[in-house]
Amino acid sequence: MLKTRVIPTLLWKNEGLVKGVGFDSWRRIGAVLPAIKVYNMREVDELMLLDISASLENREPDYDSVSEYSAECFVPLTLGGGVCNIEIIRKLLLAGADKITINSAAFEKPALITQAAERFGSQCIVVSIDAKKKADGSYECYSRGGAKPTGKEVGVWAQEVEQRGAGEILITSIEKDGTMQGYDLELIRQVTQRVKIPVIASGGAGHLEHFLEAVQQGKASAVAAASIFHFTERTPLEVKQYLSQNGILVRDVHFETVHSL
Repeated sequence: MLKTRVIPTLLWKNEGLVKGVGFDSWRRIGAVLPAIKVYNMREVDELMLLDISASLENREPDYDSVSEYSAECFVPLTLGGGVCNIEIIRKLLLAGADKITINSAAFEKPALITQAAERFGSQCIVVSIDAKKKADGSYECYSRGGAKPTGKEVGVWAQEVEQRGAGEILITSIEKDGTMQGYDLELIRQVTQRVKIPVIASGGAGHLEHFLEAVQQGKASAVAAASIFHFTERTPLEVKQYLSQNGILVRDVHFETVHSL
């Protein structure tokens, strides 16, 4: 049985880290490199670094910065933002990324998912799905940083990206993002019930119980979060301890007194 992973998310904009609510109202919270160094010491399973302005600005990622950050990151690192062709994926992997996440380009040219999986392996291709709930209770996928509705229903799109070769799906509730009020469990289930590949839950974690709900009720394979780690004293290690105490298999965890760094 796969062990549940705990993955801090770092949102990168203009050389700094930011966090917002509902993909908006961004506030600067620090620098990328110090955050990576701190997380190296906090027993995280993976790190996710997303350049949230690259696609909106129609530019490629900053490969020099990626190389610098990856050299200091001692856990698997997923990079996203501005990924729109095979060459960019190749450059990011060469710069030190372990996995690549694709969002907007996946909607605009779905064949990219297949091409990337065939060339680099499904294990390093993560398709990111950002979604909002509609009046009828269904969920619609959005691209371009949550600004552009795609007309794609979440469950149908999740099945398609799996069929095209994606190795994982990152599912984020735009409305829950940054609220710290809990994951959208129904949204997560809309995906986990339709695919067999691992699903990473994102958007809304604010308490330890929220992570457990995402795994037990949402059936997520991994849990990603940002605000709870940036704005409270909770650490990824505490999340892993809590999950383990509640019967969830996690990667190696030491039960010791946790101090904020």
